[in-house]
Amino acid sequence: MLITARSATSPAILGRFLIATFVLSSVMATSCSREAANQQAPGADSAGGANARGGRGGGRGAGGAPVPVVTGHSVSKPMPVTIPAIGTAEPLVTVQVRAQVTGQLSRVHFREGQDVSKGDTLLSLDSRPFEAALRQAEAVLARDTAQSKNAQAQQTRYKELFDRGLIPRDQYETQSATASALEATLAADLSQVENARLSLQYATIKAPISGRTGALAVHEGDLIRANDTAPLVVINQVAPIYVSFSVPGRYLPQIRQNQARQPLRIEAVNKSGEAPGAPPGVLGSPAPAPVQAPGRDPVSGSLREGGVVTFIDNTVDPTTGTIKLKGTFANADHALWPGLFVQVTLVLSTDPKAIVVPAAAVQASQAGQYVFVVKPDRTVELRNVTIERQQGEEMVIAQGLAAGEEIVTDGHLRLTPGARVVTGTRGQGSGEPGTGGREGNGERGDGNGRGRRGREGNES
Repeated sequence: MLITARSATSPAILGRFLIATFVLSSVMATSCSREAANQQAPGADSAGGANARGGRGGGRGAGGAPVPVVTGHSVSKPMPVTIPAIGTAEPLVTVQVRAQVTGQLSRVHFREGQDVSKGDTLLSLDSRPFEAALRQAEAVLARDTAQSKNAQAQQTRYKELFDRGLIPRDQYETQSATASALEATLAADLSQVENARLSLQYATIKAPISGRTGALAVHEGDLIRANDTAPLVVINQVAPIYVSFSVPGRYLPQIRQNQARQPLRIEAVNKSGEAPGAPPGVLGSPAPAPVQAPGRDPVSGSLREGGVVTFIDNTVDPTTGTIKLKGTFANADHALWPGLFVQVTLVLSTDPKAIVVPAAAVQASQAGQYVFVVKPDRTVELRNVTIERQQGEEMVIAQGLAAGEEIVTDGHLRLTPGARVVTGTRGQGSGEPGTGGREGNGERGDGNGRGRRGREGNES
């Protein structure tokens, strides 16, 4: 009986022991977890604070941290109303030099590409045949002159005899006709002499205009033919010079209206070593560059010449809808060259009180273009604006801004309406916690959400 009782009670005691052990283990595990959580709480708070200061929430102004931005001010100043285009330089006068007589080329008096003045000798043909022809014509003239004088004397004597009735009428009239024929022959001889002198002059080919010579198509010893198909040389007058360009025909009324007041100014620009950009082709589109004083930029090497409009075509091209204009440039330094493509800016008028902002300040959205305006309490306001035109790196505002307002020019991506900002320049931070690198990486430090101090907070 005793043996039976012990075997019955042992399983119950073992079960209670196991249950007690499991409960005790659970209590100890819970206590350790709470201890670990309490130990990690200060580090988590530090990391959370650093992330709040340097993270995206802080970067957009949530949580009270100011967003570093670069700002500028809208100004009121005179701004030209311009039409940009692409133009081509053309010589004012082009002359194709050809020989007017046939002969052998004996001498060339200029170098290819040389600047020549009107009347300078360019080429000389062998003049000996023309000199001989002139002497022959002069000899014929002298012979016929002597015969004409004798005929005139005979006519005078025959008239006296006819008046006295000593000779018949037909004999007198025959002598008179002979004298008249010799006078006509004398006039023809004079013409031959003049023609021979001209041929001798044409043997020396001179520059008809002042300009720059091109490539020479002949050489000494070549046989030059009169009025040959190919010119001997081409001379272009490049000072002054034309620049021709086309603008949309819809601007013709404005062009004519402003041209009636005063000659329209134009500016031709060509960047050294660079091809001009494509023409915007519309009024108010970005111009190639703001209108500046003529000359050559010492830094970029680009040339800049100023001129006036001297020609407006009488027809709008129906295929392109554009009208051709020409401007005349003094081109004293020969900066413009025939055939050169240049960026042309046609100045229609000047707006004396235009509201101007940097082009970087204007942003685009589905609702239109806008700017962030900094209010006196250093918070920003999103304000829609209407752009009238762009001139270089500046935009003219038609509506939405007044002169003197502070606007954001850099740092827009981290801004929302009402966000608080701190101003600076590109590459400089505000010096507050979480704003960027060692001295602050400006707005870029905040945008990444990790400033130097934020990382230090996480490491701690």
